[in-house]
Amino acid sequence: MKMLGGQYLQRENLLELGIKRVGENVRIHPTAILVDLEHIELGSHVRIDAYTVISASSGSFVTGDYVHISSHCMIAAGHSVNLCDFSGLSSGVKIFSTSDDYSGESLTNPTIPKHLLRIKSGKVVLGRHAIVGAGSIILPECDVGEGCAVGALSIVTRSLPSWGIYAGIPARRIRDRSRRLLNDESLLQKTPDC
Repeated sequence: MKMLGGQYLQRENLLELGIKRVGENVRIHPTAILVDLEHIELGSHVRIDAYTVISASSGSFVTGDYVHISSHCMIAAGHSVNLCDFSGLSSGVKIFSTSDDYSGESLTNPTIPKHLLRIKSGKVVLGRHAIVGAGSIILPECDVGEGCAVGALSIVTRSLPSWGIYAGIPARRIRDRSRRLLNDESLLQKTPDC
């Protein structure tokens, strides 16, 4: 397959590579690294930018429609990670659906036999219209509710109720988020080529 520097991989390229499911109008930058393609499912109108790593080695990675993953993101789907319709990740976001136990009660790192590890593992979900700011981290078993906005450089350690703006370490609710954007969602259905 021939690729030029700035061109995005298109649906046909991705199907040839073996991604499990690819919707329409999907573009992935050629510098993105996708591991275990048979566990990756992409909806329609999805864009994954440069230098992003998505690893679904022992889990699954699934997006809905109209999802954007900005450059330098890392998604470690050791369990499963779902990004629902209209969700987005800003540059440098990290999502972990598995994590070692950092308490010192067990050994850590992937070179250690599994029976000597205490791994926290659980699904991560970004609800519809959820957005995550640059450099933020989302840990296992977190559900970022519909319409949530997570501020830059935040750490999400627990599930976040819908339609809030969250920030900090750990992320905490700052205020409600407007639902006005739901009115504009219907405009997409009238636009054939988004």
